Order: sequence, then structure tokens, then C-alpha cells
Amino acid sequence: MMDTILNLGVTDATVEALGAESDNPRFAWDSYRRFIQMYGEVVEGVPAYAYEDILSGKKASRGVTQDTDLTVDDLKELVEDFKDVSREHLGQDFPLDPREQLERAIGAVFQSWQNPRAGVYRRAHGIPDDLGTAVNIMQMVFGNRGDTSATGVCFTRNPSTGAKELYGEFLINAQGEDVVAGIRTPRPLGEMEKNYRRHMRRCWKP
Repeated sequence: MMDTILNLGVTDATVEALGAESDNPRFAWDSYRRFIQMYGEVVEGVPAYAYEDILSGKKASRGVTQDTDLTVDDLKELVEDFKDVSREHLGQDFPLDPREQLERAIGAVFQSWQNPRAGVYRRAHGIPDDLGTAVNIMQMVFGNRGDTSATGVCFTRNPSTGAKELYGEFLINAQGEDVVAGIRTPRPLGEMEKNYRRHMRRCWKP
């Protein structure tokens, strides 16, 4: 219910290193454009449509429907376009110092304790408004490195029926916000067990 920011620390300098280390420049630039958009929306309050309109226009101009169909060059252009949008709304350049990014992101996550979604969630579950929150900083695990990577959500019980079973959804070559935002249609975990059994067994031991 609170805000989160993925890929923090990707900059003009580190994106090249990330692409070289992973031997996957497309993944690196995809992570960079995602970070600029998420940081701009969550930390700086840039309207989501400001980025989404550019992304939709880029896909339309390339004749594709999915973000995953965009090339490295497409993503590089998006990064620059996203920086321009951020500059227009902020009145200054997008911050490229990872420490500054982190400090401002921490403040934004603390602030999200007060957002309407969090308030509704607390009331629904009897959580006091004055309880407060923490901010977790975690090493990034990437689900958008290609067809061998994925992201998803799962529960040890079916949240609708209470049945004791593994329940959830996943997306190949995606990051967490893709699942919850409805950008692409997720697949049921049953398909992972069928098509990616070795990976499923690493994640789940009944």
C-alpha cells in the first residue's frame, strides 16, 4: 500500500557498467528508463501520464504493443525523453548522484505512510495511524533480464478461499510493478510448475 522505488542507483555512468556486467545492454537501459519514471512519479510527483504518453508514443511509432518489444536504441531514446520530462516538471536536471537519489527516495517512502491507499489499508486492518513505518533498502534482484528472468507474487494460501495451496501469478521478463499495474497480463503459477518446473522447485518445497 506504500510506495516503492526499483533500480535506484542507475545513472548515465552505471547503466553502461550494468550492461557490460550482465552482457545485456537492453536490460540495463530498460532498468534505467523504469527507474527515471518511478523516481519521477514517487519522489518528485511528476504525473504518471507524462511518462506513459511518451512510452505509448514510442511503441506506436515502432509498431509494437509491448515494452519488451522495444530495442536498446528505443530505450536509450526513452531515457533522454524521460529526463526531459523530469526537467520540465522539476525545473532542474534529473539527479545523477546515487546518494542524493537514495536520500530523497527514503523521504518519499516515509511520506507515503500518509497516502490514501495506506490510510484505507490501515483502517481495514486495524493498524493505528500513529504506529509509524520503516524503510527497507534491499539489493536489487532483476526480473527483466530476459526470458530466463521473471517476477511475480505468491501466497501460501488461496486468499479467496483460505485453501492451503500455492497461489499467485508471474510474468517473464518483467519487474514487480508490471504485475500489480496491469501493464501485461500475468500468468498463473500453475504454468510455472508446468513449463519451468526446475525453477519452481527451487522456490517452493511443500
